[in-house]
Amino acid sequence: MAGFWRGTRDHTGVVDLVKAHRAGVLADALLRMAMPVDGTQASVIIGSRSHEQAAGLARLWEPLAAVLRDLAARDQDVIVDAGRLGLEGSAAPLIDQADVTVLVCRTSLVDVAGARSWALSLNDAAGPGHEVRLLLVGAGRPYSAGEVSRALGVAVAGSIRWDPARAAVFSHGDPLPPARGLGRLTGRPQAAEKSFAASGYQRSIQAAGEALRSVAERTERERARWIAPQASGEEARP
Repeated sequence: MAGFWRGTRDHTGVVDLVKAHRAGVLADALLRMAMPVDGTQASVIIGSRSHEQAAGLARLWEPLAAVLRDLAARDQDVIVDAGRLGLEGSAAPLIDQADVTVLVCRTSLVDVAGARSWALSLNDAAGPGHEVRLLLVGAGRPYSAGEVSRALGVAVAGSIRWDPARAAVFSHGDPLPPARGLGRLTGRPQAAEKSFAASGYQRSIQAAGEALRSVAERTERERARWIAPQASGEEARP
């Protein structure tokens, strides 16, 4: 988010949630700290700002998972960027409580090999009402979605088109790439925005989001169907 906001937003991040949890006001603080993302209906809370902070967050994840689960029960979509897996202070409890865990991976041999052990671990840990999916970046560079899925044993939910120039708009706050064709000739300020919105890159993001939402909704129904009999002492039926 530092790149997306070009360093113009100051935020202490989830470390303040640790203080809120100690004070018994975690749920209220979560809503208060959420920062709106301009042009969207989304809000965001920044993660840890340094590796020193990350180690102190281990005790936050369990209570935070309960608060996020309550938000999800009230029809709020919750997305957690867990970052690189296996680091100290990793948000493993948030992953465990998710309806869907999405492993983001490129399609080179090096990337697929590096993701294999995590794909196996996530699959093994997934219980009823918890799905694991792949989100590929640059399918066909060089391996296809089907090849990566077979290698990792995880279904592919979607693929983000390989487009570093447009990706840098989000990751680094770069200006929108100039419009192409007639839009570029007109020189209108809106031309670049319209071109970006209609690009294959942006369409691939939207398609992946819709696919993941569908998986999450199906998994949520499965989780509810599994939990209800457990609560009443009955066995869940397939």
